[in-house]
Amino acid sequence: MAHASDGRSLEFRLPDLGEGLTEAEIVRWLVEVGDVVAVDQPVVEVETAKAMVEVPCPYGGVVTARFGEEGAELPVGAPLVTVAVGEVDGAEDAAADGPARGTGAAEAPAAKSPAAEKKAEGSGNVLVGYGTSEAPARRRRVRPDRPAATGVSGRANGRVRAAGPVDGPVRAAEPADGPVPVISPLVRRLARQHDLDLRELAGSGPDGLILRADVEYALRAAAAQGGRTADQEAGAIRVPDAASASSGAFSAPSAAPHPDGTRVPLKGVRGAVADKLSRSRREIPDATCWVDADATELMRARTAMNASGGPRISLVALLARICTAALARFPELNSTVDTEAREIVRLDRVHLGFAAQTDRGLVVPVVRDAHARDAEGLTAEFARLTEAARAGRLTPGDLTGGTFTLNNYGVFGVDGSTPIINHPEAAMLGVGRIVPKPWVHEGELAVRQVVQLSLTFDHRVCDGGTAGGFLRYVADCVEQPAVLLRTL
Repeated sequence: MAHASDGRSLEFRLPDLGEGLTEAEIVRWLVEVGDVVAVDQPVVEVETAKAMVEVPCPYGGVVTARFGEEGAELPVGAPLVTVAVGEVDGAEDAAADGPARGTGAAEAPAAKSPAAEKKAEGSGNVLVGYGTSEAPARRRRVRPDRPAATGVSGRANGRVRAAGPVDGPVRAAEPADGPVPVISPLVRRLARQHDLDLRELAGSGPDGLILRADVEYALRAAAAQGGRTADQEAGAIRVPDAASASSGAFSAPSAAPHPDGTRVPLKGVRGAVADKLSRSRREIPDATCWVDADATELMRARTAMNASGGPRISLVALLARICTAALARFPELNSTVDTEAREIVRLDRVHLGFAAQTDRGLVVPVVRDAHARDAEGLTAEFARLTEAARAGRLTPGDLTGGTFTLNNYGVFGVDGSTPIINHPEAAMLGVGRIVPKPWVHEGELAVRQVVQLSLTFDHRVCDGGTAGGFLRYVADCVEQPAVLLRTL
């Protein structure tokens, strides 16, 4: 009969899967209760606001309980599975014995002995939140036993956090004791600005950590009770999910709802885009300038490159190379603003994001160290990231850390746009479609390949002269690619 030789069950919680991600949706379970799993074996596939991720379990043993149905949304730090660790005598016995163990598997594990610590180490996968070997010692609060509740959704600050477990019990949430569990100074400042006592909130983060979302929801609830709208009170950027709305935890706006309308929850990629764009509009004083450019010579140069053999060079790679050259001349635009310190941080490396439309919505993959890549290297990396985006295989690391964004909205058949800056970056270059137009060339009217270029920039990091100089340099390189030879 399969069992953990030391009789311990370890609880594996949903780790932090990337910057700013506080929750994930279960897409597909990869294991069943009773299955034998190895260290670092993926146990569940989840979808975050940034990517689809297979989550590996750092423990080896028998799965004794799973938490959450497919389609359920879990906060970071919520239990995923419990695993009876130790030597497994047989997979068949494990399958037969696993469900019986599920009724008590979610209890907190006993203190580890030195031998047990040795057995538990060895995870080779790295996700933010747990590492590759022995975890550092940390103090954990000992919570009193609570009656197990099955099939009941957990709730924090008026929000439904996750559905009940499929095969195991759920441990009831308990308010944190001792110091207020807040890490972010932004959360403290938001609460202080609105006279909100953080000790009255139950955090939805790991170990009861109070997140910005918790404060925003509390402010929404207070505004609704006082007859004020959420935007007036906190400028909140999140919309409650359908379960919260149906439970009465969130009061609807004063406008009468349309009975024949369809409510679509702002979640996943769409929710992340809404949050980020709203924050950008709220925090960044942006401005846009634009110019038309004759791209005929750039198109001819690309044709000549591809006729010489070797890997084909993409147009977006040439535009990216022009961008990195322009940022070297105007480094103010490769920066970010530290609002807490009231400082502009100029960045030494260019991590170039590019907007890509997928079936899951708009995503912005990031080409790392774009300034150090040539046209061939940029072409290959754009192709890799684009294919990964279409297949839903982008990792959180592929979607974070950008310093400047290139937005080729010309693929949608439009000439111009005033895009919203990808917070916390300071600028975005927009490229419209390249179309034949009448153009005065060398003193004569001719039909040329014309493109509209636009630059949206954060007016805090530079003035219009710098932005105009950047855009003019980009236009000059598009019209006369030989200009780039000066910096190659």
